[in-house]
Amino acid sequence: MILTRGARVTGAVLCAVLAVIVAGWIVRDVGAVDDPAQLWRHWAGYHDARLEALPATSAYDAVLFLVYVGAAVAALRSSVAATALVAAGAVTIAVRLPGLWTIGGSGTTARFTDDLRTRALLSAFVALAAGIALIITAGAGRRAPYDPSERLPARPGQGTGVMAFLGLGAAGAVVIAWEIRQAVRFADATFDVYPDWYVGGVRVLHGLIDPPPGWFTAVLALFCLFAAVSALARAAHARPFGLIAAALLLFGGVMGVARSVHHELLEHFGGLPVEEQLLVLTSFFEVAAGAVVLLAMSLPGPADVPAPPHQGYGQGYGYPRPGVFGPPPPSQPPPGW
Repeated sequence: MILTRGARVTGAVLCAVLAVIVAGWIVRDVGAVDDPAQLWRHWAGYHDARLEALPATSAYDAVLFLVYVGAAVAALRSSVAATALVAAGAVTIAVRLPGLWTIGGSGTTARFTDDLRTRALLSAFVALAAGIALIITAGAGRRAPYDPSERLPARPGQGTGVMAFLGLGAAGAVVIAWEIRQAVRFADATFDVYPDWYVGGVRVLHGLIDPPPGWFTAVLALFCLFAAVSALARAAHARPFGLIAAALLLFGGVMGVARSVHHELLEHFGGLPVEEQLLVLTSFFEVAAGAVVLLAMSLPGPADVPAPPHQGYGQGYGYPRPGVFGPPPPSQPPPGW
């Protein structure tokens, strides 16, 4: 299906609103620190990062900003406009939903001012409303193609689908494996940290507008696996979901590699414990998988061509469609009819 012009414009405006919200919070964090480089060091997880206050954002907010900009452009110009809006709405709802209880929870009371938490809660409500509106717009604004010159959403090619399935499927499995390992570590801990890891609390630190780390990891794993299966089936929605999953993977891997280089883990790789070695290798794998899938999914794929209406006749009334398959029908019956 193809989106109507009104739905395209509405979707682009909603994506622009989401992009402005994220950009506003990032600008706020940059202005709140003396050295913007320290914000990146905190985002990347450097142990020696020094900030006066905990930022409201994380590095993944920068990825979401790019997602919203890309979805806005796709809404106006791409054949995958509908699926792009659905993917942007889905990731928005998944990422911003925990803010409804974490922003006002006890875990943020001592770290952020009441005014900042109020603004963050309003932003969460607006983002969720915009995410839901994106999905509704994509569903309500669909229309059938008017003629064969309008190309349907491009599906991944067979090679691209297999490549995305292998890359995203393996990445999703790796993410889930590390979460299982995290559960084992939390089970051995003195304090019960595991619930806070997923739903937020005083024992786990995260950005004010961002979900708890475990929640985000679960969202990333689901996006990777869903996009992998969709790509293998060559579904039309595989490209937007695959691009988002690959972008999140790539950026997370880049931060992990930067952290390994900064803390000189590569220079002492042979002397690291096995688990630390696997963590470093996972970062490089995420960079490779994310980059390959992002490149493969960005290339134009074969587009479906809509079938001509009922043996070349318009609307099933027995006359060729005017200007497309033949001359317009006569306005009056022939003489003697």
